[in-house]
Amino acid sequence: MIELDFTKTGGLIPAIAQDAASGQVLMLAFINQQAWQKTLETGEAHYWSRSRQELWHKGGTSGHVQKIKAIYVDCDLDAVVYQVEQIGGAACHTGMRSCFYRRVEGDALVSEGERVFDPKEVYGK
Repeated sequence: MIELDFTKTGGLIPAIAQDAASGQVLMLAFINQQAWQKTLETGEAHYWSRSRQELWHKGGTSGHVQKIKAIYVDCDLDAVVYQVEQIGGAACHTGMRSCFYRRVEGDALVSEGERVFDPKEVYGK
């Protein structure tokens, strides 16, 4: 088992999901030891939901899972990059392909891209 250093950051470390084919950054989330082990065991991204305080299988509700293609670990063993195949075309709970769909332009945020799905239909919210 690859041991990451979860101690420096209070038990959670950042995990960046990047599209393995295009290199686009899809999202940033956090993992704990349990999420790390589940990701390694299943080959699909698992994270720790800070808002719900529970293990989160990415795409467990929406079907938009992230299949792990490669994992990179930083030099301090306290951050990871998951290169993934994003199933369903969207990583963001807002229905956008990437969580990073807003660009800073002066003092405003400008949205780029189109919604892949309607979150109200998928999540019922």
